[in-house]
Amino acid sequence: MKNQGMDDPIPPGIRKAWEEWNIRGTILLSLSLQILLILLAPFRKSTRQKLLIVLIWSAYLLADATANFTVGLISKSQDENSERAAPSPGSSPAPSLSISPEQNEDLLAFWAPFLLLHLGGPDTITAFALEDNELWLRHLLALGFQALAALYVFVQSIPNGLWIPVTLMFVAGTIKYVERTRALYLASVDRFRDSMLKEADAGPNYAKLMEEYAFKRENILPTEIIMIPEPDKEARATDVPVKEGQLNDLEVVHYAYKYFLIFRGLVADLIFSFRERNESREFFTKRDPDDALRVIEVELNLIYEVLFTKVQVVHSIWGYIFRGITFGSILASLGLFHFKTMRHKFNIDVRITYTLLLGAIALDVIAFLMLIFSDWMFATIKDPDSNSGIFAKIFGSFLLLKRPWWRKCECEIKNPKLVAKIPFKIDHHVLATPILFRRWSGSLSSYNLISYCLKSHTSKIHKFERWPRVIAEKIDGFLHIGDCYHFVVKLIKTVMKTVTNCLSGATSILAFVKQKVSKFITFLVDKLKLHHIIRKTGELFSYIHRTMAGSMGLKGFLDELIYVSREPFTKELWEFVFKELKNKADYADDPETAQRISAAKGEWVLVDSDTKVDRSTLMQYVSDVQYDESLLLWHIATDLCYYTPVEQRLNEESYNYREFSKLLSDYMLYLLIMQPTMMAAVGGIGKIRFRDTCAEAERFFRERSLLSKPENKKKRENVKNAKEPSGEDEEETENIVEAEACKEILLVTTDVKPVTVKGDRSKSVLFDASMLAQELNRLEEVEGLDKWKLVSRVWVELISYAASHCRANAHAQQLSKGGELITFIWLLMAHFGLGDQFQINEGHARAKLIVGK
Repeated sequence: MKNQGMDDPIPPGIRKAWEEWNIRGTILLSLSLQILLILLAPFRKSTRQKLLIVLIWSAYLLADATANFTVGLISKSQDENSERAAPSPGSSPAPSLSISPEQNEDLLAFWAPFLLLHLGGPDTITAFALEDNELWLRHLLALGFQALAALYVFVQSIPNGLWIPVTLMFVAGTIKYVERTRALYLASVDRFRDSMLKEADAGPNYAKLMEEYAFKRENILPTEIIMIPEPDKEARATDVPVKEGQLNDLEVVHYAYKYFLIFRGLVADLIFSFRERNESREFFTKRDPDDALRVIEVELNLIYEVLFTKVQVVHSIWGYIFRGITFGSILASLGLFHFKTMRHKFNIDVRITYTLLLGAIALDVIAFLMLIFSDWMFATIKDPDSNSGIFAKIFGSFLLLKRPWWRKCECEIKNPKLVAKIPFKIDHHVLATPILFRRWSGSLSSYNLISYCLKSHTSKIHKFERWPRVIAEKIDGFLHIGDCYHFVVKLIKTVMKTVTNCLSGATSILAFVKQKVSKFITFLVDKLKLHHIIRKTGELFSYIHRTMAGSMGLKGFLDELIYVSREPFTKELWEFVFKELKNKADYADDPETAQRISAAKGEWVLVDSDTKVDRSTLMQYVSDVQYDESLLLWHIATDLCYYTPVEQRLNEESYNYREFSKLLSDYMLYLLIMQPTMMAAVGGIGKIRFRDTCAEAERFFRERSLLSKPENKKKRENVKNAKEPSGEDEEETENIVEAEACKEILLVTTDVKPVTVKGDRSKSVLFDASMLAQELNRLEEVEGLDKWKLVSRVWVELISYAASHCRANAHAQQLSKGGELITFIWLLMAHFGLGDQFQINEGHARAKLIVGK
């Protein structure tokens, strides 16, 4: 026995704690995961925070595993309790833990259905990714096995004094698990597509018509076939004109739900009729950009909830009935358990049982409140123009909170060519909706090639507004407590300034210590002649880092963490994109034009007759190259023009176009490189071109020693050591290396095309982009071209091309990751009738035989 105890690697105390708390701990963990998921899962559509997404993903995976593991532990514990209850002859029964074996078996049998309830999952998440929906059959099989396991645990506990509560919880758990399985089934690709197919249409009876036609011709009767239009069976009943003017909040949800029922077919690659196209086009052409954004926000939110939550199952007559049965069963179980439990036996296991029951009730109440205040419930309110209904008023008030919260952001502008000129400010409106009320993240991700090659961070154009401050200002405006609010803000600023000063002092001390230590280490290295060893050691660590990052797939993940920044979505950018697409929709009266517009990668803008400047020299950079190459060319050229401006005056309009170009340029490179699955249909060999271009750019920057130029270092140190650097100095510090790099690239002579000198083995486009930038600058200086207006319009066309050609399931997948601007553009283009999803040349018609006299 002594040797056996010595061989046991687990200490007795830990083993005893595990034996006493394994089931208790895991079942409480299962309940905790359910609470975590129901509260946090809705935020994955409205944030890009990696930590939160990883937390939700971990909870999603652990929830099922924990519940399955706990069922096994309960079954094993029951077997052990049976052995204790029936000891072998000559042996004494083993002591029980906290309560008697009979009572313990009853509670264990009561706990098993709770795990079935937990396996059903919360209403807020059924699938983490679209691929999870395809596993509905696996969940159906797991439902059968888990139900049998729960029944097995119950049978082992017979006779059980809690058999009625156990049965009720078993019914509730089975309903929850069936709900989840059915939600996965309905959201699977095949079932989702089949659910939107209309009744089969055999068309006119061709065989019968031709028989009659042949008969009349044989009898030498003058006969001809004519086509007469047939009334559209799906046309609007009363031809109600589209509402003019601003939409109220309930109308936004109503129209969004209406078009969701039609255009959800985009996710399944279905086609639409000319009637649906015209109706949608008429509605959106009469909307202002803000209303269009609100409608599309709700529409995409409905698509998200259909694909990733239980809403399609719960929001139905049978869903409400079964949800009522579930909630009633849990309440009845709580009541029966309460009256069957003796007060003197109110021990830890009984307390855990109460926790499970109250937790189940709380989860259902939270789910019910979320359903009541969901867009699905708002869509059921009839006659949104009427203000008589109390529910309409309550829901209307709640919808005010879900409106886009635009907050003014002042952007200081100073012409880089005229640094002595007094700056002026332009107001932009950034999206600052609090995360609790957001329907998407409201941000754009930015990734810049030149900044990446220089190993510097992409500078931000706008700053995010902290939503607690936004809420505080809203409360201040409502309660008129301006003095109190300003006092609190001033106090917080004072505290923050004090903390900043303390940190600055500590940083100065650490910098001084670092300087002294660095000098001492340098002295030792010189004395001991360790330069060669240090260099080799650095090369070894660098090799290990590259090898591990490449082999483990961490390089892309680390690059995204370090070099990808986020920009807040601005109202001005959306208005610009909306205006561009609306102008194109005005030309798309026939299918050929609509398809030609959606297939344009910049050609439409360059041949547009909005100016007399000849732009034919730019056509080679859009029509003669593949899409991924064109995107990289315009991305680098945008940076070269952005950091080395040649204009002598930067007014408000040109500044806006300049910022739009920069935002869309960095955003599209992020999609091409960091979202290859989404851009697979148009990406081509974009990653190869990007890598080759980065290799050439890094070699060029090393040769020019751009990262170690004395003047750059001096400017950086001056700003870094300043006590209170201004915003201008900070931006200058962030952009100084990029500006110097762009200047050096433009100084390279490009009289001969790079492909003539280098061949086509390397796919780098660095100096091809330099040629494009120089041509843009020439057209601006010599021909008077509005360069930034042209570049921004080209970028809208590039992102529109990608939006309409990306796979639909890629757009749908992004809805669970915070949403993307390109998805909004994809749906807006469909509403404007731009694309090839419409059969607008085909209508209802019928053939008729006409017999002449």
